[in-house]
Amino acid sequence: MSNNAERTPSQTVYDHSKINPDIKHSRLYNEDLAPLSPEDRTWGWFAIFNVWSNDIQSLFGYTLAASLFLSYGLSGWWVMAAIICSGFIVMVMVNLTGKPSVKYGIPFPVLIRASLGINGANLPAILRAIIGIFWYGVQTYFASTAVAILLTIIMGSSDATFLGLNSTAWIAFVIVWLFQIMLFWAGIETIKHFLNWAGPLVYVVMIILMAVIWYQSGAELLPAINSIFSSNNSYDGNQIQAFTAIVGTMVAYFAAVVINFGDFSRFLRSERDMRLGNLLGLPINMLFFSFIALVITAGTLVIFGEALTNPSDIVERVDSLPLTIIAALTFFAATVGINMVANFIPPAYDLANLFPKHINFRMGGLITAVIAFFVGALWLSFISQIGIVGFVNAVGAVIAPFFGILVIDYYLIKRQHISMDDLFSDQPDGAYYYYKGWNIRGLIAFAIGSIFSISTILVPVLTTLEGYGFLLGAALGGIVYWLLMRQFAVKPNEILE
Repeated sequence: MSNNAERTPSQTVYDHSKINPDIKHSRLYNEDLAPLSPEDRTWGWFAIFNVWSNDIQSLFGYTLAASLFLSYGLSGWWVMAAIICSGFIVMVMVNLTGKPSVKYGIPFPVLIRASLGINGANLPAILRAIIGIFWYGVQTYFASTAVAILLTIIMGSSDATFLGLNSTAWIAFVIVWLFQIMLFWAGIETIKHFLNWAGPLVYVVMIILMAVIWYQSGAELLPAINSIFSSNNSYDGNQIQAFTAIVGTMVAYFAAVVINFGDFSRFLRSERDMRLGNLLGLPINMLFFSFIALVITAGTLVIFGEALTNPSDIVERVDSLPLTIIAALTFFAATVGINMVANFIPPAYDLANLFPKHINFRMGGLITAVIAFFVGALWLSFISQIGIVGFVNAVGAVIAPFFGILVIDYYLIKRQHISMDDLFSDQPDGAYYYYKGWNIRGLIAFAIGSIFSISTILVPVLTTLEGYGFLLGAALGGIVYWLLMRQFAVKPNEILE
């Protein structure tokens, strides 16, 4: 069946024949930022499902989930319910941010030009790039821990360390860093195929690991889940506050992908593929993942008397050489996969958007990789010391208002209609030129939303709201933007496709 035959009227794709060919001469245009035509889109729902599978089941994703079981003093079942709830929320959010890119075939930094102006779009682009580069470095470190296990089996390890890493760990880190550059250079289709086999394989290995932990824990495991996480936590809020804080933290974990989901949805054949992939990849996927994380985390407490939140550490403790080898390879693949999609591709687009005529997609990727190398190298000795949950919340809070601004602008102000020619026009009469290329109203909305959301982390009187920073910042940014821009809203009878 052809791509066009799979689309219904509710899944409209923009008629690319209407685009003025002269936009190719604009300083805002390059081939990597240009809208994809329908025939160039090859992703289906399975590709999106595996984007989320690799993201959720990456080493960092598992470590975050395990940390939540230990941090709030709730029954493990309630923590699991909170994680699933966050999956539904994220699904709704990415359906909203992904739809315009399915229609027009454009990445996030081009789409946001309609909201913040052709020059103002560089603000969210550079902030998103910085965040992506940070996550890229962190995930590179986590992927390298899996490779380090294999290298230790083969060649052993030394006691001497530099920045917290011994020689074997450093070799593993460099190997992962170089492998990711080569995978990125191979192109988006190669990355898609890599994800499509890595995602399902991770599930198989995690289920085997869960079964081993369950077997070794014995009959006391499931009863312990109700109480084993209640001790040794420092959370002072009540159970409702703890539940919502977990939801907010997990939403914040996906914040960067939520904002720029259009970087991936532009490759999809239809909106139906996007919605199905998001449904299977988020709430349903997180149902199984959170149960696996629950059993394994509780099992480590029962078996070892301490909580192990890094799967690589757990595998090392399990006395099974075949499982160690298979698990190490799988964790490496999953973490590299999501690093490509969530933390390599978006910064590459964002940096290309800064200087389209001088930085293309590949050059943006190389800049990302070089800077991220130093982030990953400093993760263990410095960056991780600020606390993993607080770090996730802070990252989500900074960019939160862009979600609200993008959604309100596209659905309520622009009425789901964007002028493709004006997105690439730097002329003063362009629809998205605003004031010298900046939408001042959008910048005000961003400033108000981001100041409030980051205050939930930094200001003591607001710390009871920590964990909700992304959701509150997104809502406030969107509301302020709507109040400032509603007089410019397009009327339904003014929309011409």
